[in-house]
Amino acid sequence: MYSSQEMDMEFRYLKIMSDLYPTIATASTEIINLQSILNLPKGTEHFLTDIHGEYEPFLHVLKNGSGSVRRKIDDEFGNSISSKDKKSLATLIYYPKEKMELVLQEEENIEDWYKITLHRLIQMARRAASKYTRSKVRKALPKDFAYVIEELITEKSEVHDKEAYYNEIILTIIRINRAQEFIIALSNLIQRLVVDHLHIVGDIFDRGPGPHIIMDTLMKYHSVDIQWGNHDIVWMGAAAGHPACIANVIRLSAKYGNLDTLEEGYGINLIPLAKFSLETYRDDPCQCFKIDYNSDIYNTGDLELDRKMHKAISIIQFKLEGQVILRNPSFHMEKRLLLDKINFEKGTVYVDGKEYPLIECNFPTIDPKNPYALSPEEEEVMTRLEIAFNKSEKLQKHVRFLFSKGSLYKVFNGNLLYHGCIPLNADGSFRRVQVFDQEYSGKSLYDILEVYARKGYYTIHNEEERQKGQDIMWFIWSNENSPVYGKAKMATFERYFLTDHEVKSEKKNHYYKLINDENIVRKIFEEFGLEWEYAHIINGHMPVQRKKGESPVHCNGKVLIIDGGFSKAYQNQTGIAGYTLVYNSHGLILASHEPFESMEAAIRNESDIHSESVVLESVARRQLVADTDAGQDIALRIYELEKLLGAYRTGLISEKG
Repeated sequence: MYSSQEMDMEFRYLKIMSDLYPTIATASTEIINLQSILNLPKGTEHFLTDIHGEYEPFLHVLKNGSGSVRRKIDDEFGNSISSKDKKSLATLIYYPKEKMELVLQEEENIEDWYKITLHRLIQMARRAASKYTRSKVRKALPKDFAYVIEELITEKSEVHDKEAYYNEIILTIIRINRAQEFIIALSNLIQRLVVDHLHIVGDIFDRGPGPHIIMDTLMKYHSVDIQWGNHDIVWMGAAAGHPACIANVIRLSAKYGNLDTLEEGYGINLIPLAKFSLETYRDDPCQCFKIDYNSDIYNTGDLELDRKMHKAISIIQFKLEGQVILRNPSFHMEKRLLLDKINFEKGTVYVDGKEYPLIECNFPTIDPKNPYALSPEEEEVMTRLEIAFNKSEKLQKHVRFLFSKGSLYKVFNGNLLYHGCIPLNADGSFRRVQVFDQEYSGKSLYDILEVYARKGYYTIHNEEERQKGQDIMWFIWSNENSPVYGKAKMATFERYFLTDHEVKSEKKNHYYKLINDENIVRKIFEEFGLEWEYAHIINGHMPVQRKKGESPVHCNGKVLIIDGGFSKAYQNQTGIAGYTLVYNSHGLILASHEPFESMEAAIRNESDIHSESVVLESVARRQLVADTDAGQDIALRIYELEKLLGAYRTGLISEKG
């Protein structure tokens, strides 16, 4: 039985609903519409992770839906057209404007090509639209051609000679010289409809040259969510103005020869750092600070300056990180304080109580008595860099998008998405992690870290809370108990200055050894409220080294680590160029990709990324919208509307029409 208070609340809610559906007829129509949606096939989800600034292969995989477009072509045309024609059609759908420029140069009878191509694209658009309501398709239609496309892809039962009707529309489009624009519109529509929702499972930034291009693309994408990776969170911290995060971002940009990303992509002025580096390290070859550049795009004339800038910002970073560690004893990172362990006379450093020789020991800005203090010149450089990061309009826009569409984890349609790992102890229990004055584990650790990260960016009037939030962003980037980092230490100092391989190793969290244990994975599912039968964990962060026999599939398909090396910096280790995942109404498909040659080659040679697709899981019954999170919301809405119908029919609420 309802209490009188509950009945009163329900009545008020039904009154509000009656403003939207003022009659029995309108409420009934909406119920019928929603019920029909529940019985449509679920939309295709596309999962990408660890893109690391590699915008060309990212854009291509986005366009081809990890093979989804080609599968649609095969479904639609079967053996009725040749493999060569299928390849040409796929390339046209991916790059309609660029491909047509070549066709116009090479094709002798362009009118016939237009007729054949338009018919094929219309068939493809019709198939891609078939799993959506007419209303949803209508919203996706390009404005200039909305009416015409809707006519062409909608079955007209009242038209007796359908072929003549459709042919006449197509011939008119060609006759009035709108075929090129129409082909572009149809191709973009097919791309839009083939993938319903995109998941980016972390690490958009660093290593590759175009994270800003990727972010611009994501901001225009029709439906996307993002799980932050550690390389994303450090950029978010930099945008918030956190000095240690800023230093890390610049150091990584310098290391991979991508300072242009900061200067040209985000308009950040690096001249103060360049001048300081030249003055301070004028005669220093900076031999430890190599640049891992892409020879196709890097200007080697900048190499000497970039090495000096690389060293200058690295030393500044070690100092700033030391300051963060010293003011946050709860981070338990005292072992990462290494500048005060340097013996400048002997040229050695103590790490974990053991003495190691330094490869070089030229540290003109480090005061042995106060090693974590910035020099006045370094202070001036950092002040100007903080202003530049704060004033970068594009960076701030991108980071606000990451906050609005992103989170540290997401539960979506029964799957758990996160970038790194659940911090575990050796026995498989959730590791308890101190965050300031309390301990957290499992889901609650993710939740509290995200709360602080948002405070670090958005808090204005409470400087203490803002500082704590920004320090937590750096913690998420590099702490061994961070769920998006998950290694015993970030051995940046050791990798630059020491030769011993053991001291440079970054040991993984126990999670990576335990994810084949069904009991552990079941416990993770329970922690996040997931059902074993249907759930999967999908994450990235640790490159899967297929060359060494590693597999992205763990625990009989319940855990999928899909970082296969999108970044060129990892491809020698992994042997491939990334894994992606497609989850459609028939099941889960894992795609492994070979390195992408170039966008130009893809267009001219019709060379799609060579991918191997493996069906990981197929369902006996095709999944419907009713089986999704959106379906649950629709079912609840139907229930509420049926309540409203009952209220109308009993006279509890009066119709307004």
